[in-house]
Amino acid sequence: MIAPAQLVWVASILILGLILLVLIEIHRSNERRNNMVMFGSDVFDEKVKEYNFSEKEQHTLEKLVRASKFENKDAVLNSAALFETAVTDFYEYRNVFAIRDETLASVELLREQLDFTAKNPLAIVRSTRQFAKGDRIDVILENNVRLKHSEILWKNEKEWAVLYDNSLGPASSFVGKNIRVRWTRPEDAVYSTMLSVRSVGPGEFVLGHSTKLEKQQLRRWVREQVDFPVKATFADGNTCDGRLYDLSAGGILVGLPVDCLSGQHVKIDFELPSFGAQSVEIEILRNIGHKNPQYPDLFSLTASFSGTFGWTQEIVLQYIFEVHKNRKAQEKSQKVT
Repeated sequence: MIAPAQLVWVASILILGLILLVLIEIHRSNERRNNMVMFGSDVFDEKVKEYNFSEKEQHTLEKLVRASKFENKDAVLNSAALFETAVTDFYEYRNVFAIRDETLASVELLREQLDFTAKNPLAIVRSTRQFAKGDRIDVILENNVRLKHSEILWKNEKEWAVLYDNSLGPASSFVGKNIRVRWTRPEDAVYSTMLSVRSVGPGEFVLGHSTKLEKQQLRRWVREQVDFPVKATFADGNTCDGRLYDLSAGGILVGLPVDCLSGQHVKIDFELPSFGAQSVEIEILRNIGHKNPQYPDLFSLTASFSGTFGWTQEIVLQYIFEVHKNRKAQEKSQKVT
């Protein structure tokens, strides 16, 4: 019979052996990434030539690849998601605040040249580093109070700053507190994340970056393209006429001659065929500019319903259902004839 002391000794030897094997494998993996030729090296070299990267940019790419966990060297050039994964690994491994500014500037330039920023509607958004200076965003404080409007004032690979107008107290009182930052990409999704205010400057909160973005699809509702006249009424009582471009039970795309701000609340009135007059409050999400060629003087604004809109939502769903049903019936009858 084996004594308890012997069992402990055998178990210790086994554990140490396993740890040694893991360390050896980690060393081999790091050695392979740092010194050996990786899979996809030829493809990587061809892609680098196509982009005509500078020597500094090529050197930075090598750093990203070697710090990543990718087996294929060209993976970092294949998508925004993979690029940001490599960037995050590199910054965590080297500590972003200890990396030279020239290298950080090179990473930022690579993202732009590869078109992996959030400006590209085909790029997957994984990091706040993909946002752009001037983007309008929502800032929600700990007590769920939302700033009337904010935007990104400046951004680098280490930190970024958002506008704060001191309307809810001195900026210094928010240092160390968590705020929610929410950014909307039109026709895609709302991206949000919780961040701690690292420091403040004149009229700004300074934040760290996040790669943990919550994504809420804007197209979770069935949408129907329409062209209805609308009347908009603003908080100060002013009114204007516009057009309703598309409609869903979750929100709308509306054209107005007024440049509205993200978070602004507007009342709109419109006639819904077969269902009569509708009056509802909306919250502006994003101004995407003069996008409708039929109405070049109107700003295209994405918006969500706000306030009490349950009855309107039900009517909108019924309307879309009826439109789709009639459209299918018409298509079926055309096939028969």
